[in-house]
Amino acid sequence: MNSPSTSLAKELIVVAVVPCYRETLHILSVLKKFDEMISHILIIDDACPDKTGELVREQTNDPRIEIIVHDTNQGVGGATLTGYRRALQLEADIIVKVDGDGQMDPRMISTIIRPIVTGRADYAKGNRFFRLEGISNMPLPRLIGNLGLSFASKLSSGYWKTFDPTNGFTAIHAQVARILPLDQIDHTYFFESDMLYQLNVTRAVVADVPMEAIYGEETSNLKVSKVLMPFALKHARNFMKRIFYTYFLRDFNAATLELLLGVLLLAFGLTFGSVKWYVSVASGIPAATGVIILAALPFLIGSYLLISFLNFDVQNQPDQPLHLDL
Repeated sequence: MNSPSTSLAKELIVVAVVPCYRETLHILSVLKKFDEMISHILIIDDACPDKTGELVREQTNDPRIEIIVHDTNQGVGGATLTGYRRALQLEADIIVKVDGDGQMDPRMISTIIRPIVTGRADYAKGNRFFRLEGISNMPLPRLIGNLGLSFASKLSSGYWKTFDPTNGFTAIHAQVARILPLDQIDHTYFFESDMLYQLNVTRAVVADVPMEAIYGEETSNLKVSKVLMPFALKHARNFMKRIFYTYFLRDFNAATLELLLGVLLLAFGLTFGSVKWYVSVASGIPAATGVIILAALPFLIGSYLLISFLNFDVQNQPDQPLHLDL
């Protein structure tokens, strides 16, 4: 028996975007799993050397499938954004992204879009860390990498209650997609993390949906050694921009003062304390009690203020779905 949310979803135009690069081994089996809920299936061939789009054209006859081929490789983000733009032209209500490598089950789309269909969120994403058995099945390098990326994403995006930021199984309400600066979103593997940052700036509500990933023999195009530093720099950039937009440009509140005073006092305490410690060691003369207090007190107060700011930031997540007012 269908749930109310599933029945409602059938009345909506749900468009699936499938970015493809070297996916000839898995794409046909993935396409067989899309049910009748999906109105359109957009295959974005991102200049695939193995011509994934051509394979789909030759081996399928599903009238819902539309193939878009890039002349040059634009990255997974660029391919997804091409799909977003086409989905908006098709007057989609909800846009779902499903990777073509077989790690995501299209039969879970009804579950992924449920928070949007029921009006609880503007954007939903899979979370492979929700169930412990799912974590035990995850390869150790992926587990460690995702843990680090999740914390960095919390800082840069401001969505402290979300996890698994690089998960590519996502859904977005089309009205929210329309107001996002699509031309400014990252085209590389940083796409999903950059989307979260852009969504927070827009004040959209994001929901995590428990899911299980399927790890087969596919080879990931994502090389951790190559993206580690670029990801770190981009997270730092987004963090600084988010803090400026949220606490200085759009609003100036108690949390702003906590941040300013916390940084100043902490910096003073560290600098003053370090200098006096060096002088004490170099001269062999112990620092006076007053000097120690003068260094420690600003450090402690500054640390407390920054922790208070962090607590405010954690509680400052959007909680009113944006698409309800668009």
